[in-house]
Amino acid sequence: MRTFRGAWSLAGLVAGGAGLATSYAVANVLAIRDSPVVAVAELLIRVTPGALVEWAIGTFGDQDKPLLVGGIFVFLALVFAWAGRIAARVWWLAVLLLGTLAAVAVAAVAIQEAPSPVVYLPIAVGFVTWVLVLGLLTDRLRAAERAEPEVSTGRRGFLIGAAAVAVISVGLGALGRIFGGGRRKVEASRRLLRITGVTEPRVPLEARIGLAGVSPWATPDEEFYLIHTAIALPTIEPEDWRLRIHGLVDREVTLSYQDLIARERTEAWVTLNCVSNTIGGDLIGNAWWSGVSLADLLDEAGVSADADALLQTSDDGWTCGTPLSVVMDGREAMLAVAMNGRPLPIEHGFPVRTLVPGLYGFVSATKWVVDIEVTRFDRFEAYWTGKGWAEQAPVRLGSRVDVPRSGQEVPAGEVPVGGVAWQQHVGIDGVEVSVDGGDWQSVDIAAPPTVDTWVQWAGTVSVEPGDHLLRVRAIGADGQVQTGVERDPVPDGVTGWHDVEFTATES
Repeated sequence: MRTFRGAWSLAGLVAGGAGLATSYAVANVLAIRDSPVVAVAELLIRVTPGALVEWAIGTFGDQDKPLLVGGIFVFLALVFAWAGRIAARVWWLAVLLLGTLAAVAVAAVAIQEAPSPVVYLPIAVGFVTWVLVLGLLTDRLRAAERAEPEVSTGRRGFLIGAAAVAVISVGLGALGRIFGGGRRKVEASRRLLRITGVTEPRVPLEARIGLAGVSPWATPDEEFYLIHTAIALPTIEPEDWRLRIHGLVDREVTLSYQDLIARERTEAWVTLNCVSNTIGGDLIGNAWWSGVSLADLLDEAGVSADADALLQTSDDGWTCGTPLSVVMDGREAMLAVAMNGRPLPIEHGFPVRTLVPGLYGFVSATKWVVDIEVTRFDRFEAYWTGKGWAEQAPVRLGSRVDVPRSGQEVPAGEVPVGGVAWQQHVGIDGVEVSVDGGDWQSVDIAAPPTVDTWVQWAGTVSVEPGDHLLRVRAIGADGQVQTGVERDPVPDGVTGWHDVEFTATES
């Protein structure tokens, strides 16, 4: 073989990259969220066992999805290089390999909720690009092999062709992003949106404990935790959003965004936390939510006496099952349209999401919600319950130490301590701390005007110079004392006491 080593692999890589670039460009221009790579990544998330998903969230945090996508690109690069080497010997076999990749992408897109035929166009364009570019580059390589006296010329022609394809591919990807810009358009719509009846948050004075270092009672949007399964976030223009309420109801209800925001507004401080939150973790936050009562909408639909659940579906196909009785018992369950006085951030479900105080998010809080079916738990399996998580999951009693931080050095003597405690829709009646395994002692707690949020706590402990262990437990408004028995988050939330180690030094 007269071509330089690795040329066939390079041809496969360049052809593969060109196909991905044209596919990405078409998906962006057509504002298709489920581009092939995104669809495959979300398919992998769907079929991954729950324990492995939990490990990924705990290990990588919000980097789990970028790492997954990066892994897919590495795998594709290896397959493309392999396809190039196969093309050197058996052309049709290389095409079959690329066709298999396209078929996987088609299957991944097909399992999304009611896909439109147009969503397959990026895959078709990408596959055609793969075949055409691979044919072009491999033809140049074969020409270089045949032209023995002019091997260097043929080699140079191949490199020039490969470089040109690579540059064009990068340009197409960039143009697709510029002229597509689905997220930018929706962000612009969101910034210009003014929703009547949405008020600015005012933190109640009685909700603040006054100790520096304790988590703010109100969590800013940019610091609020983010957990979802979407690789590419749904970007929905308000005028395109629709919600269908159906199932075991007297009458089906379909709402546009304008229909929804024209209704009476409900607003409340509500703390949300993820069931994946570990002991002392930060997958919890408190915000001022504005929206429309979900119970009122269900009353209008006329819920059947046989129903006991709501099956909520997101625009990205994610589902959760919510106990109907909890939604209808008078708590501030809502279709939220605003967070902290402004339209929802895209990351938090713009234009509309659900939230139900007192339940973990995986059974209550659906971002980008587009469908609510009134049904029964014995008729469906939601996304996380299919991975071994509980069908119903009220928030467990919990608490956390924020002051002092783990490993911090403080002056010996009277040491300020503080943090937060929570059990949404039950409330907190007290908080106790223990130093070095000693007796529990009560500390002060704030008194927010709702049981649906966390509570700040603070006090002082007396310590001698040396290393110490501070532990906290909460007491619920129902008299329950937080257990010290440690349990993993699966299937319905972690238990155990949070503790921090700190060092007291001579003043």
